[in-house]
Amino acid sequence: MGSFINTNIKQNGMDGLKQKDAAQIQELLIRMDRNNTIIKKLSEKLNSYTCEPHDSSCFEKFYDLKHSFKQFTVHQNRIVGILKSKSTVPSALDIEINQHLKLFKKLEKDMAAYLLDTNQYF
Repeated sequence: MGSFINTNIKQNGMDGLKQKDAAQIQELLIRMDRNNTIIKKLSEKLNSYTCEPHDSSCFEKFYDLKHSFKQFTVHQNRIVGILKSKSTVPSALDIEINQHLKLFKKLEKDMAAYLLDTNQYF
């Protein structure tokens, strides 16, 4: 996001920057809301009877995933609160947002691995 903003200052001046910042924040909020909805659905799936752990390693993965989903939601709510309260994205928050989006991809991958482990007998 940072390099896009710097380029935008040169091309459009400060007014264009504020408009682009607002648009970028709105896009980011939509993306984060979509990711949060997916995490909620994965969490519901995790808690369903079809995903019950069947051995000790699956129990560990199960509890790790549940904990990670809770942490993701808390972190998501904090970031969204900051984004909604500001008209621009602070550069320090930019790094945190990228880490959060990477965490989302990791959770998706971990959940897929867990589903493969627990549904191996079906």
